[in-house]
Amino acid sequence: MIDIEDRLTLDERSAVDFVLGLRKRWSDTVYPAMVAEFDSKSKKRPETVAEAENAIKDLSLYPWFSHLERAQQKMLWKTVGDAVVTRREELVEQLDSVPPGPGRLELNPDLTLEDWYTDYDIHIQPGSFFSDDLSSYVYELGARIVMLRDNDGYKFHNLFTATALPDLPNATRVVDMGCGFGKSTRPLKRKYPTAEVIGVDLAAPGLRLAHLEARAEGLDITYRQADARHTGVESGTCDVVTGTMVLHEMPEQVIRETIQEAARILKPGGTMAFLEFMPTGDVIRDATIYGHAERNNEPFFRDLFGADTVGMCRDAGLADARWTPFDERVEGLRPQGWGHRPEWHFPWAVLSATKPGGEAA
Repeated sequence: MIDIEDRLTLDERSAVDFVLGLRKRWSDTVYPAMVAEFDSKSKKRPETVAEAENAIKDLSLYPWFSHLERAQQKMLWKTVGDAVVTRREELVEQLDSVPPGPGRLELNPDLTLEDWYTDYDIHIQPGSFFSDDLSSYVYELGARIVMLRDNDGYKFHNLFTATALPDLPNATRVVDMGCGFGKSTRPLKRKYPTAEVIGVDLAAPGLRLAHLEARAEGLDITYRQADARHTGVESGTCDVVTGTMVLHEMPEQVIRETIQEAARILKPGGTMAFLEFMPTGDVIRDATIYGHAERNNEPFFRDLFGADTVGMCRDAGLADARWTPFDERVEGLRPQGWGHRPEWHFPWAVLSATKPGGEAA
C-alpha cells in the first residue's frame, strides 16, 4: 500500500507541518484567548447559544478566530490535494490493481445521489468525497491533520469500538453506516472477528479505497455502495449497527430515516451506536461549534443539534436511547461528562440505543 505521507517531498512536508501548526495554535491559543476576552468584557454569560453567537462576534479576536479556521481548512485541502494529484498515475493504478483476498466490493453505478449530498463541498474539500477516484486519498490524508494528528492509527475509532460497543464473542453481523474509506469499519472487524462486517457508503471512491486497505490487512469486509436508509440488509439480522461522524452530514428527515433503518436491521437485543457531536452546555463553546459548521460547509449540524434524536430512536422502536459524552484523547465513552478543556475541540458524543426483545449474540 502506498502511504502518500511517506513520499512527501521536503516542500510538501513543510506545507503540511505549517497547516498542522496553524491549526494547533488556533485551537490551543487563539480560542482560549478569545474566551478570556469575552470573560473580561462581559458582565454575565449568555443564556442561549443564539445569544452567545451574537456576543462573540463583538470580540476583537473573533474575526481572527473565524478567519483562521476557514483559511487553514482551505490551505489543508490545497496542500493535500496537490500532493495526491501529483501522484495520480500510481494511485489510480493501485486502486485498479486490488490484490486477491477476502472481502467484497459492491458498487452501484445506478445509485442516485441526492441534492443534499451533492450540493455542498463538505469540509470545504473541493469536489467533496464522491466526485473523483482520488478524493478518498485526499480525505484520508487531510483527516490526519484535521484531527491534529491525534487520530493517527484511527485511535478515535478504536476507542469507540472498545468503549462504546458491547463485547459479543459470537456476533454474526455488524453494519457500519457512512463508512467512508473504512477507517471506522476495520476496527469493527477486529473487535468482531466472527461477524460478517458490512460497510455502507454513498461514495464509490471511498469504498474502493476501503476495500483496497481491508484487503491489504487481510480483513474480510464487505463494502457496499448504498444509502444508509436503504442498506439492502435483511431485517433483524444485525448484532450491532454503527456510524461515525455521519449523522451531522444529513438533513433531519434523513437522520430519522437512517435511525429507522438501523432499528429495522437490528436483531432483538442488538445495539445501535453513532459516534457524533452534541452541544456541551457551555454556550460560548457551543456557539463556536455552530460557527465551525458554517465555516466548513457543513449545513446540517443545526439539524442534528436541533433534532429530538432520542425521540427518533423511541419512535423507531428502540429503547434506552441516550447521548453520552466521548473523550477522544484517552478515555473514550465518558458518562461523567466532557470535563474542563481549555482548547477548542469537537464535542464528541455517542448516540446509543438497543432493540428490545432478546439478546444479541
